[in-house]
Amino acid sequence: MEVNANIQVLYNEINWLQEVIHNVISTYLEHEGERVHWLEIPLPTIHQNTVYGKCVEEWNLQVFERLAIALGLTIHLKPDVLDVFFGRNQIYDIGFTEFGGVVDKNHSGFLPTGQTLLFLITATDNNLRSEVLKIFDKEHVLIKEQVLFLEDIEYYVPQFNGVFGLHTNWFHYFVTGEQLKLEHSATFPAQKITTHLAWEDVVLQDEVMDEVLQLSAWLQHSNTLMKDWGLFNKIKPGYRALFYGPPGTGKTLTVSLLGKKAERDVYRVDLSMIVSKYIGETEKNLSRIFDIAAHKNWILFFDEADALFGKRTEANSSNDRHANQQTSYLLQRIEDFPGVIILASNLKGNMDAAFTRRFQSMIHFAMPETNERYRLWKNAFSGKCTLHPEINLWKIAEDYELAGGAIINVLRFCALSAISRNDTEVTREELLEGIRKEFKKKSKIITVT
Repeated sequence: MEVNANIQVLYNEINWLQEVIHNVISTYLEHEGERVHWLEIPLPTIHQNTVYGKCVEEWNLQVFERLAIALGLTIHLKPDVLDVFFGRNQIYDIGFTEFGGVVDKNHSGFLPTGQTLLFLITATDNNLRSEVLKIFDKEHVLIKEQVLFLEDIEYYVPQFNGVFGLHTNWFHYFVTGEQLKLEHSATFPAQKITTHLAWEDVVLQDEVMDEVLQLSAWLQHSNTLMKDWGLFNKIKPGYRALFYGPPGTGKTLTVSLLGKKAERDVYRVDLSMIVSKYIGETEKNLSRIFDIAAHKNWILFFDEADALFGKRTEANSSNDRHANQQTSYLLQRIEDFPGVIILASNLKGNMDAAFTRRFQSMIHFAMPETNERYRLWKNAFSGKCTLHPEINLWKIAEDYELAGGAIINVLRFCALSAISRNDTEVTREELLEGIRKEFKKKSKIITVT
């Protein structure tokens, strides 16, 4: 498929939009001349062999949706089309409030708002307002698929005064046919995580694995249970789980493996970019994640979740009240989220009881016992990098309490030591030095006999 054909069909939509804008403004301001209603202006022919054409057909988009997308396309391809909205009301010598729009420090042109779209559709017929409301409904395909956006605004500002537009990744797709991956950024504070490992590489106690398999079963059969079995009217959609236990015990790896088995993307939320000291900002940052993930069939993973989901405190100050408001907001969003959310914490006791009551499962990833540590050591040194035959691996597992993550750190140290002397076999001294380093991180000293 030629990119030129994709671009041409988009320009055709924008040229049609330009006709609509001229018609609506001229009619609204009662300029001289006879004009048809803007709905009578012929829609451009859509070529179904283009990316945009296929989307129009698949989503069954009608005139109002196409007008909304064309308005969003314009700032990417032909922003000067919107300069007409800079016209001034001669009576008051200000811009026309009803046109909406804003000017940004990074864009000298006219940025449309929801009010701009509302004006174009309803200026000559107020009865069409319901068509705009349909487009911005959270269940509309253009909102569910994150094609269009309407920025949040302060509670006292009219709903449609938020900046309106077409998401950059969809613009890229309409032009090239290539789906952009969501990038970790301030506007999308989450990152996709994957693993090349398999279930054999994670060592869990039997009771832990049983609970993990129950969560895996939900991932596999939830649609059947909710729809075919009719459980949607008895239980809330979604699944909420807490993984708690010391670092390195396999919480993150287990989440990645669950996603791999269920063929679902796992996104780890970056709490450092979520939490804000400014009132309302944390909620706004989280809202972006929840809104996108709600219709993507993702697994959302909050690592070190205590920072967001910790216990509420007595409201002795404005900061306490702000923190408690955040917790209440999170509680509601998690309860309403239709997908799978997994939280990870070092200590179960750090979590607010209001959250834990709503978890379908709370799984304790304890420090591995001797036999589990032995399996972890064997797995770690089962490849190119091996241990000297005289090393008693069971004795190592018995004497040194380390989690799986720490054992992998020891492997990394030992492998680097061995390759530095052009060898693949790890000596006992190198192994013990690697263990010492891990214990030193915890301010512990090991005694070697």
